[in-house]
Amino acid sequence: MASQLLATKSITELHEQESSGNELRRALNATHLTLLGIGGIIGTGIFVLTGTAAANHAGPALPLSFIVAGLGCTFAGLCYAEFAAMIPVSGSAYSYSYATLGEGIAWFIGWNLVLEYLFAVATVSVGWSGYAVSLLEQLHVHVPRVFSNAPFDTPMGKETFEIMRTGAIINVPAFLIVAMIATICYIGIRQSAAFNAVIVAIKVTVVLLFIIFGVSYINAANWHPFVPPNGGQFGLFGWSGVMAASGVIFFAYIGFDAISTAAQETKNPQRDMPIGILSSLVICTILYVIVSAVLTGMVKYTELDVAAPVALALDKYPSLHWLGIPVKFGAVCGMTSVMLVMTIAQARIFFAMARDGLLPPFFGRVHPRFRTPSTGTVITGVSAAVIGALFPVRILGEMVAIGTLAAFVTVCIGILVLRRTRPDLPRPFRTPAPWFTCIAGAVVCGAMMLSLGPATWLRLVIWTGVGVLVYAFYGYRHSRVRKAANGLTSATHTA
Repeated sequence: MASQLLATKSITELHEQESSGNELRRALNATHLTLLGIGGIIGTGIFVLTGTAAANHAGPALPLSFIVAGLGCTFAGLCYAEFAAMIPVSGSAYSYSYATLGEGIAWFIGWNLVLEYLFAVATVSVGWSGYAVSLLEQLHVHVPRVFSNAPFDTPMGKETFEIMRTGAIINVPAFLIVAMIATICYIGIRQSAAFNAVIVAIKVTVVLLFIIFGVSYINAANWHPFVPPNGGQFGLFGWSGVMAASGVIFFAYIGFDAISTAAQETKNPQRDMPIGILSSLVICTILYVIVSAVLTGMVKYTELDVAAPVALALDKYPSLHWLGIPVKFGAVCGMTSVMLVMTIAQARIFFAMARDGLLPPFFGRVHPRFRTPSTGTVITGVSAAVIGALFPVRILGEMVAIGTLAAFVTVCIGILVLRRTRPDLPRPFRTPAPWFTCIAGAVVCGAMMLSLGPATWLRLVIWTGVGVLVYAFYGYRHSRVRKAANGLTSATHTA
């Protein structure tokens, strides 16, 4: 098993798999990919987590936290762009790791990508539920709390593994929206991309409206002190708080890497993948920094620890009340597109892992008519709907962040490994200054991982332990790379 953990797949083999029997429909271009990236990025992070990060960690220095997280993502994004152009296959960081670092690391990353994408759908569904219920209340439609909140939570203000009951029964809106999104993704990638483009236009318009009208209500006094003094522990304001906030709001950036999972459905992946990844990342970073500056200028950071901080800022000023409904509607649309992109990504991760024999074959089934990974989409939808209906956004968001950061660190290291081991490979896009970019990406993302609390790390260890058991009892035995190696060995002995 030890040698099998280091076994890699050749890039030629990856390309051959992409062009064989179960090929998905190629329907996406650079514009579609950029919109998918923006659709995956702008959502819960900007509409929900900004308030928590400012009130508990960074204060008015929240824009610096977005810049730190953005830098880490930019470095990682440059590495993703090289991989996506060089190895334009579905599977994202999982496939890249398989080609460079071996099956063991590939399994670890694939398992963590399940943590990223599947749990991200569940996380965002909880935020979506909060904004949707608030919007319905404003339209005089009441949703009972027992049917719009998670029945399980952890004690507020405590970094603990303890789970307690909240008195709620199930988060019905969260369950229903995931079911609807999964249905759209099941039908087809072209329909999903068109639906996403409309939603992206709505939510970017709403973000711009908030910036344009909110900037005149900024009170500069709310920005002082810009970096509040540390409260006596790591992450409680001060510069450590800026880093802790970057780990929390890092969730706001996940989504650009989901673009790389759609490589097999892209018309010209070598050209379009880097454009989609980097352009969506740059656009969203600029919007995030401006929105966080306006938000902390409009409202004192100590007041922002609420589920809907942007709506709170508008409610504070009577002359901006008219923006309340459009912003809540935009938030609902924004989080809808995030769930769409993450569902697309997760189904394709399942597809890639099943094709390699590391998951049962039914995960890799392609619908004969829609040409989508149908079974993976259904499994993603059902799992995310149940998780989102039962657990709160805080627990889920931190789990998603740490799983994503682990994947980013591995991708950054993988580029350096491949530059040394396979310098001959054609690279339509090359990561600039790789020894700086890759190491900086790994260091920044690693630092953000360390800034997350011990309970989150414990959950990651448990999740990884489950993954090890799945690999040991199924993936290792059914690995196509292992079977091919054994076949060659047997043939050699026979001869």
